Amino acid sequence: MILTFEKRSYKNQELRIKFPDNPEKFMDSELDLNDIIQEMHVIATMPDLYHLLVELNAVQSLLGLLSHENTDILFSKCTYVVDLLQELTDIDTLHESEEGAEVLIDALVSDTGQVVALLVQNMERLDEQVKEEADGVYNTLAIIENMAEFRPGLCTEAAQQGLMQWLLKRIKAKMPFDANKLYCSEILAILLQNNDNTRELLGELDGIDVLLQQLSVFKRHNPATAEEQEMMENLFDSLCSCLMLAANRDRFLKGEGLQLMNLMLREKKMSRTSALKVLDHSMIGPEGSDNCHKFVDILGLRTIFPLFMKTPKKMKKAGVSEKEHEEHVCSIIASMLRNLKAQQRSRLLSKFTENDCEKVDRLMELHFKYLEAVQSADKRIEGEKHDMVRRGEIIDDAIEDEFYLRRLDAGLFVLQLVCCIMVEISNAGIPQLQQRVHQILNLRGGSVKVVRHIMREYIENIGDGKSDEFRESEQKRIMELLDNF
Repeated sequence: MILTFEKRSYKNQELRIKFPDNPEKFMDSELDLNDIIQEMHVIATMPDLYHLLVELNAVQSLLGLLSHENTDILFSKCTYVVDLLQELTDIDTLHESEEGAEVLIDALVSDTGQVVALLVQNMERLDEQVKEEADGVYNTLAIIENMAEFRPGLCTEAAQQGLMQWLLKRIKAKMPFDANKLYCSEILAILLQNNDNTRELLGELDGIDVLLQQLSVFKRHNPATAEEQEMMENLFDSLCSCLMLAANRDRFLKGEGLQLMNLMLREKKMSRTSALKVLDHSMIGPEGSDNCHKFVDILGLRTIFPLFMKTPKKMKKAGVSEKEHEEHVCSIIASMLRNLKAQQRSRLLSKFTENDCEKVDRLMELHFKYLEAVQSADKRIEGEKHDMVRRGEIIDDAIEDEFYLRRLDAGLFVLQLVCCIMVEISNAGIPQLQQRVHQILNLRGGSVKVVRHIMREYIENIGDGKSDEFRESEQKRIMELLDNF
């Protein structure tokens, strides 16, 4: 079959060179070639034979067809090649024979293969107004998704081979929303996951502005369909990923991202939940300092504190748990307490004293709510550990990790954030705040000792992946606050 394919491919190429301006002369050979490419789909059912595709050079020949300038006959050949590659790289098929899959992917992404660069060039030439060619774009994105899922390390290279640029161009194209735009948003989110190289590239290509422009549509309007909502979430996820990189925080600030998120929170549309998450990502850690100051300057405190005082019912309807909402809001307030200086800090602290310290009362209410949840999870976990020891079972790291995740599920991180805020405001030099915190702690049978214990656990896990210098200075800072609590 591969031999037949090679012969037909060669014949087609020969006739094209001989009669470049006379398609009729090579039309038959074109159809013959398409037929054999169709027949080759059967190989996708036998991934353990993939090594033959590579050894007999068929992969290079297929990729060669992709790079042909083929404007005369509607890219039918390219479309056939894309269909075949999509089926060969189907993720379930790849997992059937890891060995065959490795060999195929190696050949596709090698320096001679450079499949992503070729696929991107091919998509550039497709006209999505034509259904077959729009399908070609969709199937091309499927090939990229399959390869990225099988080998996540590919993402950086793929993004650099023109894919990131093409995705951003396609996402901002003035075209009606369709399946391809949704798929582009998915691929973008995949490329940016846990990858600082692609996050940096997106920033350099003005991608932060593209994301903000696309999301601004949802400021006053909800997505029209479930698919459009999915695209909106993908774009928000991409933005959150990008904000993990310090340089992009600055681009977000200059692109007036804070103003957009603040408006979304006020408009109370579907985008509100994700806007909260983006704000959290933009302010966290020392890199979030400029964003924290700007947020106060644009009167963001007026937006965030009503959300702190009461979790909106709509949030629950949007499928967001109360815990998730409260975690983001508390994280934003904790970041501001950590980062704000001078009059912006004073404005934040005065929020806690207004209306007879109602914000402190709410803070303490959250403290006892999550303390109770975490303590009852701890009790169950202790019981299970006791039973395991009695049965002679070993509690290894994997089981300990599972227990820790259950504590997080119960609200451990929110509890830690709430304690952070308590300790910060108690050390702010405003006697009224410190007195109120301790008064409610005593009244409800809480204790300073418990708060210290929670904060020590928080300190141990601080700054994951951050520099040791940041970790140490932050631990020292919190320990000093705790000593004076």
